[in-house]
Amino acid sequence: MEQGAVCTNLQNDGPAALIFPLGWVRNAPDGRLTSSANPVDLSIVVPVFNEEQNLPLLHAELLAALAPLGRRFELIFVDDRSRDRSFEVLLELARRDPHTRLIRFRARCGQTAAMQAGFDHARGRYVVTLDGDLQNDPADIPRLLAKLEEGFDVVAGWRKQRHDGLVLRKLPSRVANRLIRAVTQVSIHDTGCTLKIFRRELLERMPIYAEQHRFLPAISSAAGARITELPVNHRPRRFGKSKYGLGRATRVLLDLLVVRMLATSSQRPLSYFVLLTMPLLLFGGYQLASLLGAAWQGDSDSQWVGQLRFSFLLVFMTCFFYFMLGLVAELAVKASQMHRGQSARVLVREGHEHG
Repeated sequence: MEQGAVCTNLQNDGPAALIFPLGWVRNAPDGRLTSSANPVDLSIVVPVFNEEQNLPLLHAELLAALAPLGRRFELIFVDDRSRDRSFEVLLELARRDPHTRLIRFRARCGQTAAMQAGFDHARGRYVVTLDGDLQNDPADIPRLLAKLEEGFDVVAGWRKQRHDGLVLRKLPSRVANRLIRAVTQVSIHDTGCTLKIFRRELLERMPIYAEQHRFLPAISSAAGARITELPVNHRPRRFGKSKYGLGRATRVLLDLLVVRMLATSSQRPLSYFVLLTMPLLLFGGYQLASLLGAAWQGDSDSQWVGQLRFSFLLVFMTCFFYFMLGLVAELAVKASQMHRGQSARVLVREGHEHG
């Protein structure tokens, strides 16, 4: 099938991506287009950016690892608008393999967005994520799957023996992992390892953005998921250049603060805003006491008392603003919970009707 014919079968999925239809369309022997939209057990999501040399080897390794399982599976490659021939290589692989589905962003969006796009279009009961640079070993997927089926919701890979540079990769990763464990209280040794497996119903309730893909175990834990980790093989990069560096540290720290806030205050946001205003309340109490003391001494008309009075009004208005913002957030959470409850009742009612 010519590339033009393939592209005519692309569907628009919003402004961000082009996606092949569900049930990858391939050429039949007589030239007709046929669909293979069968349910699958396992979805493999692979974010891709400039990995043209690695992709054929990765694709072959995935097939070799998954075929012996005897399960239906799909390979979802998400091209983050690569500047090399990665997408052309993926097109050729998809023509030859009915398991392969492709998503391509219209503009570069980042690894987290690529994972979210893969999650949105995954059909498997279980979803596996791994990098496209061959450093994650697809041969570990059967072990992760077996561990998940022991009763866990998330199994994270742990690169005990990393084959990366010490200064730019290993040391920053160790510091970041310890900080993330301390802040999130989730005992995962290697949050940066992309090789993980999830139950799909868990991912459907966890939209991610920015650099939050590395915090998926922590976000899952906040949702009550059962999490464990498993040592996995890590290999040195053979082709291409690493996309990671120290420049991500600031973004990771900011996302860590967001994840911590969501984990602790998403259900009771008013308490979070009250805690945020505590320093201002203490400062406002000091100002009020100073104003009362000045009034007691008859010194209420001096310039510094006027400035103190103006400052106290600003602090009071700020505290009032945060309090009202907390109330609005509480109403939003309550409305969201009511909506989910109504949706659940509708699903239950429909289930009884069809039963």
